[in-house]
Order: sequence, then C-alpha cells, then structure tokens
Amino acid sequence: MRTDDFDYDLPAELIAQDPAPIRDQCRLLTLDRKSGQVHDGIFHDILDELQPGDLLVANETRVMPARLLGAKRGTGGAAEVFLLRECGGPLPRTNTRAYWEVLVRPGKRLKPGAGAVVDMTDEAGKVVLSAEVIAFAENGNKGERVACLTTPLDSLDEALHAVGRTPLPPYIKDYVGDSEMYQTVYSRRESSAAAPTAGLHFTPELIAQLQDKGVDWHTVELEVGLDTFRVVDEDDPREHGIHTETYTVPPSTVEAIERTRARGGRVVAVGTTSVRSLESAWDATAGTLKPREREATSLYILPGYKFHVVDALITNFHVPRSTLMMLVSAFATREHIMGAYQHAIEQRYRLLSFGDAMFIR
Repeated sequence: MRTDDFDYDLPAELIAQDPAPIRDQCRLLTLDRKSGQVHDGIFHDILDELQPGDLLVANETRVMPARLLGAKRGTGGAAEVFLLRECGGPLPRTNTRAYWEVLVRPGKRLKPGAGAVVDMTDEAGKVVLSAEVIAFAENGNKGERVACLTTPLDSLDEALHAVGRTPLPPYIKDYVGDSEMYQTVYSRRESSAAAPTAGLHFTPELIAQLQDKGVDWHTVELEVGLDTFRVVDEDDPREHGIHTETYTVPPSTVEAIERTRARGGRVVAVGTTSVRSLESAWDATAGTLKPREREATSLYILPGYKFHVVDALITNFHVPRSTLMMLVSAFATREHIMGAYQHAIEQRYRLLSFGDAMFIR
C-alpha cells in the first residue's frame, strides 16, 4: 500500500467555491460498495435510499469563529491567530481568560517568551480580545503555540463573536456569502475548527421527512480540527501520524444503534467524523459499543480495517492523498472509490467541502 494509491487529478475548476443555493438540491452520487455501480441524482433522493428502521448518526458540533485577525502589540503589524483547541489540565481558566493551542502568523514574529501579544479590535477600534503567545504546544508538528486569551468583556464567548471569523478550508477563496452555509442546520455546541461537511446538505424539512418515513436520527460529537485537510506526505501511509480529536458518543445514540441492529436496520454515518466517533467507541474486548464522553481518538482507518458499527456512509468528495480518501477506500475498496471519483469528475460534480455528496451503501 502506497500513498500514491489514494491520489487523483483534482481539476481546480471543480473545487466548489460556493455552497448549493438550496442545500438538498446539490448532486448525489450513490455508490454500491459491493459492485462498484454508481447512480447520479440529487441529495434529496436520500429520502428514497433510506428505509424505515435505518438510523442516521450525525456530528452535531458547530464551527467556532476561530479565525482572529489583529495587530501585534507595540508594532501594529498585521497578525493572525487561529484557535485549534482549548488546553486542559492545570492551567487556570476564568470566564474572561483561557488557554488555547493556536496557529499564528507571522510565526517568526510571534515567538513564546518574547512578550508577543496580538490585539483584536471591534468596529469602533476598541480592543476586545488579546492573545499572548506563551509557549510552544507539546507534540505540535506545525509550529502550534499556546496562547492566553483575555478580554475586558463579560466573557470570551462574547469577545470571540465580536471579532472572530468562521474559518473556511484553504482551497475556498474569497467566499463572501452567508457563513451559516458552512454550518449544519442541526449544529449545536461550538467546538470545531472545520465543519463536518457531509451534513451541510440536510435541511430541517428533509430531516423531518426522513423521520416521518421511520428513519431514526441521533447524534455524536467530534471536534473537527484543521488536520482534516492535511495530505499524507509519507510514501507509506502507515507511517503517517494521524491527528487526535475529541469525541462524544452519548448513551442515547448507543441505545438507538442497539435498537437498529435488533430490527435489522442500517447504521448510516453522516460524514467521516461520525465514522471515526462510532468506530472509536467500539470496545473490542467487550465486543460492543460503549458511550464515550469527551474522549480522545487517533483512530486511523486504512484499507483492511474491519468496520464494527457503520453500515453505510454519506460523505463529500475528499482531497487527494488525505486520510479521508483512505477511510472511504477502506469502506468501499480503493478500486470502487477511484472509479466513483473518475465518474464524478467526468460528470463535472462539484468537489470538496462546498461540493456535492456521495452515498456509499
């Protein structure tokens, strides 16, 4: 197995720069993972693909306003702080102060120990949020820092929503539309640096229609990090260090999966983040699925992996040479995935985060 096995030519003009105007009217490519046969439709057709007794499991995390643009204190030079994850452990936290792992730009001028502080101002020019770079993050492989965030406002949440921006993937350029289109309609707690994009195609009306049909709906949480966009640099993908993310699988979802299994229905994951959550919650020793509460997972799914929980998958089209290409190849075989991608490119599907969808059954 080589990383090149999961590469393909991605036409730049097919990288979607805007979402579909109507979420569930984007295109849907359905792939039979046993035969490799494909079918073209629209996402609303998922209503016909799913049957009474099936269960949809979606990642309900919401994207944070994690991109902070400001100025370096003392020089006024432009600077950017990107929030990755809040630090746990013994670091003291208050309502107006917290410690985060961050990426910074320019990195050479925002080094720990140099008193580097970035101030973010509101429209009136008042500093409402400051980030002091205090340390390098442990096990950081891209220059991650630890920053102390402080605000004179009543809460950091208020400050973040005053000056923070919703981050978009690096391959989406100059999007000026509604930032809510990069949030799922069912999102709840802000905890991710990127959207679980397979869920972007659902509307409240479609979810209601599915439930009326007898399709169950439950959720998990996985805090999506920027590494979801990272390509694998190693020639052998097994040498790649997979990123770690925090996930939750509530008891109600475990119980719903048990009911689905008992009635012969399918567990359908909405997105690769839901797959990683559900498969991470599998207890191999006990041979069963167990609830999890904000646990860490570095599950790396490559071809040859045995899926214990997920029977079908709704997903988007992924970046070449990424761990997500490897995950879907593990689910449907590399040959079937590459054939489906070639078909999608020939049929001019819109690809990546704002693009069209695939249903692997």
